[in-house]
Amino acid sequence: MLLGLAAMELKVWVDGIQRVVCGVSEQTTCQEVVIALAQAIGQTGRFVLVQRLREKERQLLPQECPVGAQATCGQFASDVQFV
Repeated sequence: MLLGLAAMELKVWVDGIQRVVCGVSEQTTCQEVVIALAQAIGQTGRFVLVQRLREKERQLLPQECPVGAQATCGQFASDVQFV
């Protein structure tokens, strides 16, 4: 634990398969998540992280923090999927 912040897991759907990124904190950026996933699956190229809540999708910016983006969904935070 760094500076009192707990690391957590972030579930991300990649090509229809759920992947888990470990060690994610409130300060972890989308860019860091995408790089970790790309390295884990051996892919190169340009990727984005998309936040999906019900039928709405929002492309997250590289410097955004997915944990924070999820928290802004309030009571629906548990329904958020990252793709």
